[in-house]
Amino acid sequence: MTAPASTRSLPPWWAVVLVAVAIAALAFAIGRFSTFGAAGAAATPGSDSPEAGFARDMQVHHAQAVEMAMDIYRTTDNDDVRVLAYDIATTQSAQKGEFYDWLVKWGLPQAGGPLMGWMDAADTAHHHAGTGAARPSDAELMTQMGMASADELAALRAQTGTAADCTFLGLMIRHHEGALPMAQALIQLGHEPRALAVAQSVIATQSAEIDLMTSLRAGLGCAG
Repeated sequence: MTAPASTRSLPPWWAVVLVAVAIAALAFAIGRFSTFGAAGAAATPGSDSPEAGFARDMQVHHAQAVEMAMDIYRTTDNDDVRVLAYDIATTQSAQKGEFYDWLVKWGLPQAGGPLMGWMDAADTAHHHAGTGAARPSDAELMTQMGMASADELAALRAQTGTAADCTFLGLMIRHHEGALPMAQALIQLGHEPRALAVAQSVIATQSAEIDLMTSLRAGLGCAG
């Protein structure tokens, strides 16, 4: 009798992450087609609302994540990194499109208000409201959001092999960590059901991916 062909099994941490991401993705998809219709009685968010601010800032945030993910997807030789990059690019592209669509449905401009200004009322570490301190500059706020600088993006594109994989994972961990306080602030301040559901999905998915990327960095022997 011929022995059955061996199959490649995913490491245990991949299985845990895939389950977490699948659950979050399912909730995201179900909510996209159901929650807006069920929430017809809720007040439409205004231009200065947490929902509008989140939608605008997250479009900027997700755009860079997609850019970095596609860069490494095209160049990496590591199958795990390539799968992760594809998942990040597709998931965040879909969410970015939905954020754009929210603002269209609400009759609001795609730009407006200071960067992360909608978070002031959340009393988060991002701002100094009520302390008399000057509001952080946009560059400082972009850093707090976990955004990569132009120099960091250039360095990523100049690298190859494991060095590029490690740089990508480090930048994306920081990028994901910057998204979590924004999603948490929307849950604290917002009221629109679909927006709250998406914020919860962002937290679940990106927290799971942070754990995955930390494991990948350890497996690759990344420094730092």
